[in-house]
Amino acid sequence: MRDTPWLTIVGLGEDGPDGLHPASRAALEQAEIVMGPARHLSLLPDLTAQRIEWPVPFADGLPVLQSLRGRKVAVLASGDPFWFGAGSVIARHFADHEWRALPGVSCFSLAAARLGWPLEATLTLGLHAAPLTRLRPHLAPGRRAIVTLRDGAAVADLARWLTAQGFGDTTLHVMEALGGPRERLRRTRAAALDGSDAGHPVCVALDIAGDGAVIPLASGRPDAVFETDGQITKRPVRALTLSALAPRPGEHLWDIGGGSGSIALEWLIADASLTATAIEARADRANRIRRNAETLGQDRLRVVTGTAPAALEGLTPPDAVFIGGGLSDDLLSHLWATLPPGTRLVANAVTLESEALLARWQADKGGDLLRIELAHAAPLGPRRGWKAAWPVVQWNVAR
Repeated sequence: MRDTPWLTIVGLGEDGPDGLHPASRAALEQAEIVMGPARHLSLLPDLTAQRIEWPVPFADGLPVLQSLRGRKVAVLASGDPFWFGAGSVIARHFADHEWRALPGVSCFSLAAARLGWPLEATLTLGLHAAPLTRLRPHLAPGRRAIVTLRDGAAVADLARWLTAQGFGDTTLHVMEALGGPRERLRRTRAAALDGSDAGHPVCVALDIAGDGAVIPLASGRPDAVFETDGQITKRPVRALTLSALAPRPGEHLWDIGGGSGSIALEWLIADASLTATAIEARADRANRIRRNAETLGQDRLRVVTGTAPAALEGLTPPDAVFIGGGLSDDLLSHLWATLPPGTRLVANAVTLESEALLARWQADKGGDLLRIELAHAAPLGPRRGWKAAWPVVQWNVAR
């Protein structure tokens, strides 16, 4: 058992001291200083400790907290500080032996308890400091979600956004100040909500309904999901490419020659722990990748405008690399010389020259060489026939 650290992160609910368990009460009673947002401090009127209001923006409070190192300090956070809360941000700035956490009941647990929803089968997202578009890959009739929002205006924003996506029939359970004397619950359809007077803190439970487009769970999403100028890895080839890239939890991808960003974005959609960097030589296409990332709520994508290999300098090292454009002997030589051992490399080629390049490298370095030939049914006079697409040669190798 480690000695009691100087810093205690205390999860506080809207019921104030009544909802605190004995360890949390003791931490507040023993603290010399209690630091937290003004709303949290107001819930504890009988504190004898010195009060410090956490400033806005949140990051400005971290140097203040660090300056208190060694004194008995309690920091107040909402509910469970480590479920889309401030706890993980604070913990990153201090050594393990300096802090402890005493969580309270999360708003997600309270919301599920009010509605009788099984929390393990309900999507939970913190959207109080994240774009609403983070919901986009999850929109499907019958899906349930509970999300936190920054304020009442964001409730109306959410309703308008859902309606614009074709999910205006979604039932919104608007929940304010859960667990406290100001608690209020209301229910409405997204399309019927023009404005909102909801107060902070607010979360919304969604029973998703509507006829909007549903993004499939499997890789190889429809091409129409992405804005493109025609420079896109088409759906069947994209599915085979993602299969070859084989994303694993926590990995980072380089998407070289990003085009529309479809490979990087499908990589990110596969799991919330994944990250990616898209490298695109053309500024207009780089901006298009950014728009696609915003539309699909994938803010874990970094977009670099430049030409590889020069543009690769200083980037986060990858676990996997995809080359969809700009394939050259110089690029492959650079990657082979600089990538960490075990990095997975997948390259797609269409031209005879790039096919020959991949064939030569595969003969030297090994890996799998795959020729992808696809054809689609198309009108042929009064009947139908097969219209062949350009064949794609794919090299898949581990560095």
